[in-house]
Formats: sequence, C-alpha cells, structure tokens
Amino acid sequence: MKPTTITLIGFGEAGRIFGQDLVAAGVTVFAYDRLHEDPRTRAALHDKARRSGVRLCDSFAEAIALANWVISAVTADAALDVARTAAALMRSDQLFIDINSVAPSTKRAAFAAMQQHGVGYIDAAVMAPVPPQRLKTPILVGGSAAGLVADRLGELGMNVRPVSEEVGVASAIKMCRSIMIKGLEALTTECLSTARQYQAEREVLASLHQSFPQMGWDGALPDYLISRVAEHGLRRSEEMKEVAKTSSDMGVVPNMSQAIVKAQRGLVDAMLDADLDYSSLEPFDWLRLIDTLYGSPVSRESVLEEKR
Repeated sequence: MKPTTITLIGFGEAGRIFGQDLVAAGVTVFAYDRLHEDPRTRAALHDKARRSGVRLCDSFAEAIALANWVISAVTADAALDVARTAAALMRSDQLFIDINSVAPSTKRAAFAAMQQHGVGYIDAAVMAPVPPQRLKTPILVGGSAAGLVADRLGELGMNVRPVSEEVGVASAIKMCRSIMIKGLEALTTECLSTARQYQAEREVLASLHQSFPQMGWDGALPDYLISRVAEHGLRRSEEMKEVAKTSSDMGVVPNMSQAIVKAQRGLVDAMLDADLDYSSLEPFDWLRLIDTLYGSPVSRESVLEEKR
C-alpha cells in the first residue's frame, strides 16, 4: 500500500510544493497540467517541474498510467471532470486522492465514478495554505481506506489525519471553515478599502485590535488577508461556489457564501481593469493596492459635499 510512484494532476502552487517534497522523501513523482497544452506556458511549466525533480508527462493518460497513487490538485470547476476522466483510465490497484476544495456532493459524484471502475478513492481536505508548512500542512482524509492512507502518507512526512470512513465528511469540514476564512478575507478587503477612502483606516484598525487583540490587526494580518484575495481571488471565488453548494445541498441558504464569491472575484477583476498583476505588488502592501485601485483617499467632508 505504500506508494513508490505518485502522479499529480495539476501542477500549480500546491502540486509543485508537494511534488518537490515527495521527491525529497524518496518517491518518484510524475505530473500533468493542462498548461502543457498551451505553447505559451509549456516551457515555464517544464522548467518548474525540472527544478522540483518531477517528471512532467505529455498526456493525461500517460500520467495516470505511471503511478500507484494519483493526487488530483486542480481548480474547483475542473475537479469532477478530472475524476471522471481518470476513473476510466485507472486500474483497480491504483488509488485516487482528491484534494480539491469542492462540495461533499461533488466528492461523492467523483467517488461514484471511481466505484464504477473499481478504483479506490480518498476524500482529502487541505486545511491551510500549503506554502508555509509544505508537507506538514494539515490534511483531513475520508473514505474506507482513510486510516491506512493517512499512515502511509505520514511515513512520507505528511500531516494527514483520518476523520471518517464516509466520503464527504472531510470535505464538509473544509467547506464550512472556508465560509469563515474566505469571509474574513472579503470583509477585511471591503472594510479597509472603505476606511481608506475616509482616511479612517488607522482608527478602524486600532478599534479592531482593541476588540480582538490576539488576531494581529495592529500588525501583519490586514496585509495577509487582503493579499490572499489579490493573489488567489479567482481560485477562491470558484471554491466559494462549491461552499455555497455545500450549504444549499443541506437546505441552508448560502447568503454569505454567495456574497464572498462576488467579493473575492471583485478585487481580482478590479486589478485586471487596472492592469495590475500580483507579482508587481510584491512586497505586498494593502494601502498601495487600494490607493492604486481607488485613487488617493479623500476626506469624509469632501465626499459629503459632492453628494450635496
């Protein structure tokens, strides 16, 4: 059951880090990413794989065929299609680990596709950003083999904990958490964008720090929260659609989740309209971003005067 070869479907930020660290742990790692099909991105993708010690495959089918275990790390909107396509190509002695941030019902649909072809399936939920902790990023897993898979991945240095033998529970935990985490990012972006226009950001942050002194409102937290939207808002907005589905599937009206979709995507769209790329903002400063998007702050009095 211990994997000697792993294929990563999707070679973005998480895929690259996991791939590099698994190679260092002695695993042979293959990867496939749809960016390989685009001549404009192919060379950079190959260079990234080479520097990570990962072998980039020319086709989806080749990547699937080469590994004991397949880890899917794609965008939320592509997750189910990838699982269904992989199911038809995989052997019964292989295992599909779905780490995508999607609704439990989406994971169950992927699981059903794997069952139809006799392929093992693990529902996995990545519970924190991957870059800081890398292989030690906490991951929850569910499925009939969750305990065994957690043990084997633990032997490779990963931080994996089984939470249920039922597919969908791990994913539900992640989705519910995202309402709070992505919501906090969206609220902070709107709150401080508005406060800046009234030249009130210092007092707002001081008030937040007084109410929640342990969170870091007087330090790096505002930059961190807004930077997550600026850098990953498009992917996060797609994830929040799955979060909204998680709620609505159970009869809960996803008012906040739907608003977070708009807020996360809204900042990214505003940056595109301003011809701003995240890399050009590093080192990130939320004040610089907001001033670039909305112009120099004006006093409350002049705003009120305009309205009059």
